[in-house]
Amino acid sequence: MSRSAMPFETLSQTCDLAALAARRSTRWCVGLAASHGPPCHSEVFACGNEASGAGAALALALDDWRSTPRGEGQEAEDRRAVLWVQTREAARRTGLPYRPGLPRDLRHRVIHVLAEKPEDALFAMEEGVRCREIAFVLGELAGNPRALDFTASRRLTLAAERHGVPLYLVRLDAGRDLSSARMRWEVAAASSPAPRWNAQAPGAPAWRAELFRARAHAPGEWLLRWEGENLKASRWSGTPGPSAARKAVVPAH
Repeated sequence: MSRSAMPFETLSQTCDLAALAARRSTRWCVGLAASHGPPCHSEVFACGNEASGAGAALALALDDWRSTPRGEGQEAEDRRAVLWVQTREAARRTGLPYRPGLPRDLRHRVIHVLAEKPEDALFAMEEGVRCREIAFVLGELAGNPRALDFTASRRLTLAAERHGVPLYLVRLDAGRDLSSARMRWEVAAASSPAPRWNAQAPGAPAWRAELFRARAHAPGEWLLRWEGENLKASRWSGTPGPSAARKAVVPAH
């Protein structure tokens, strides 16, 4: 029987179409790692003139890390280190990590690497995701360096999948080039809610986040807020998201 003549009943028996449709339409939400596991490789696109990229990436990473269930025999508290890799150009644009400003359970476990070139940063990130004593890796690169081609992206994805160490790569002032990242976000700073007790105090961090590509989730836009020690999210209902405000053009190599 030819492929074109295969009856629909036979196709539906070998492939659960309803299950596939439901999986593809699953919306991302806070705490999703508890049931789906953390994404092995995510990218966060952001402007270099604000700290929204690293802040949003860290918030997403912490939500996934804290939501991921511990296996049998593992400690209730994950004491593994966190690797934070920056190029000097990325650090020049957004600054270095400020330990006193990090969540309390993260301050003492961050290993910071400042790389001279993108090639060095990519090497450090790949070594980090290969180390099971690392909880997750957060990287920051500026622009669209030649070193981060699809082959390099694929190497990072495969290494993170194989060793189970998630990577959250912040792309500062970058165009949406080819990538094997499982989730790709575009974020921008959003207005913080007014503090409850002191109107002059800074508000909690907030981001407007657009999930424009994901392997298992439908695209969408959210307002992300960091409240206390937890990430909160609500569907964005305002003007079009960051990608509409910042039309990223992939530079020619």
